[in-house]
Amino acid sequence: MAQWIDAGPVEALKDRGRRVFKAGRNQILLIASGERIFACNNRCPHEGYPLSEGTLGAPCTLTCNWHNWKFDLSSGETVVGGDQLRLYPVEVRDRNVWVDVADVPAEQRQRRALENLEQACADNDYERMAREVARHERAGGEPLEPLRHMVRTRAAHFEYGMTHAYAAAPDWVALGAIAHAEDERLTARVEPIAHIAWDTLRQPEFPFTQATKSWDATAFAAAIESEDEPGAIALLNGALTDGVSLRELKPAFAKAALAHYQDFGHSAIYARKAFELIDALGQTVAGPVLRSLARSIIYATREDRIPEFRAYPQVLAKKPQGSGATCAAEQFIGLSVNSTLDRVSTMAGSDEAKYRTLLEASAIAMLRFDLAVDLHTDRAVSHNVRWLDFTHMLTFGNAVRQHCTETPELWQAALLQMACFLGRNAPYLLPAADENWFVADVAQFFAHQQRALFDHGIREPIFSCHRVKMLTAVKEEVAWAGEGSLSRHLVAATNRYLNTPIKLHHALRMAHQALSFVEAEG
Repeated sequence: MAQWIDAGPVEALKDRGRRVFKAGRNQILLIASGERIFACNNRCPHEGYPLSEGTLGAPCTLTCNWHNWKFDLSSGETVVGGDQLRLYPVEVRDRNVWVDVADVPAEQRQRRALENLEQACADNDYERMAREVARHERAGGEPLEPLRHMVRTRAAHFEYGMTHAYAAAPDWVALGAIAHAEDERLTARVEPIAHIAWDTLRQPEFPFTQATKSWDATAFAAAIESEDEPGAIALLNGALTDGVSLRELKPAFAKAALAHYQDFGHSAIYARKAFELIDALGQTVAGPVLRSLARSIIYATREDRIPEFRAYPQVLAKKPQGSGATCAAEQFIGLSVNSTLDRVSTMAGSDEAKYRTLLEASAIAMLRFDLAVDLHTDRAVSHNVRWLDFTHMLTFGNAVRQHCTETPELWQAALLQMACFLGRNAPYLLPAADENWFVADVAQFFAHQQRALFDHGIREPIFSCHRVKMLTAVKEEVAWAGEGSLSRHLVAATNRYLNTPIKLHHALRMAHQALSFVEAEG
């Protein structure tokens, strides 16, 4: 409904050229240009500087002199810049200027904010993403709808399927739910959106098949194994169309994720986080998320086919012997891949007990990671080992514990894959761990580190998302494990990781390795 207000005599406006008046919270700028009169928000939608100090150019382009953003007052289009400037209808009645200051309908403002969010993501403009998400919520929009919108619209733009952008999203949602302030809550909503934008930046659409087949878990596993994306997606489409429950679909994805030692554990992590994301955002994202997950597993690398891990499928094919003694976590430190696999296959104890031991060994390895390895500039590509090679040991463990609790037949594969992590990282350990990383007050540690995530200061989303995923995973494992050596090592390892500066760009290393590679080509 229109809300017209008298903004004063038209002659006075024409004499002065422009004036500002207030309508509720808004400052509205009136500009007279020849016989035409325009009304717009006085605050530039970019950073809020006063447009009353701007320059009016021909034919009716208003320039904000702070950052050169330009707005066409006749159409409301942004000529240079991003965010749109709000214009107000103007009429002249009895030589007075009247302005309709009625709010744009809420649904229209929400829809416009989502459309503008897409443009902000296309430009990788983080600041504008934050403004558009805030505008959507200020217009009464459901707080998580912008994230749902981006999941739905960008899923087919991940060429090789799901990435950490989706995997970290449920952790950001959970973090936002415990935020203390409005700006923290907004941060938690924008971070996963910005990560989706980063991972799909400039990517065209890679459409999923629309074909549909009746759901069959065995056929789905076979399609994944043969890297048949159309076949696997068709079966998944059938499941979603026929209302097959997520409870039934989840073990099928877990089995596919752990069918091989693949993608250095990403598949198992993604298979857990995908369903958490659906739980957090609702059924409307189930299709996009699960199709993306299936694609990522299909394209996953197969580390069990390279020489370093070739023993894995051979050991897996044997039945667990359980003839050896129980082992302490420290007994796994420094063992080769093959030795670690052999020890896991023969050690006594329940699957859960073995898991606890291997998880603690993984935490000890993190505490002993030789940081000089991450900083090297003159070694071969095979020695490009960094923090993420160690943090994945814990986030992978966190994921497989859930998978194996729900589908116990996966325990043996999961435990042997944890052995592969340990053996692979063994050459890059210090002789002993620094005891200074152990934490006295665990609850205070988690509370402090969760608050710190809202202002992590890391530009590349892949690194910030690992921080939130790592902290979430370790907090869950500590709650599950209770007090004791396992929890102490988990928290200490996380403390060291979160408080160690990480080198994010290895220019000299990449140059050295490029030269070595080209020289070897002959």
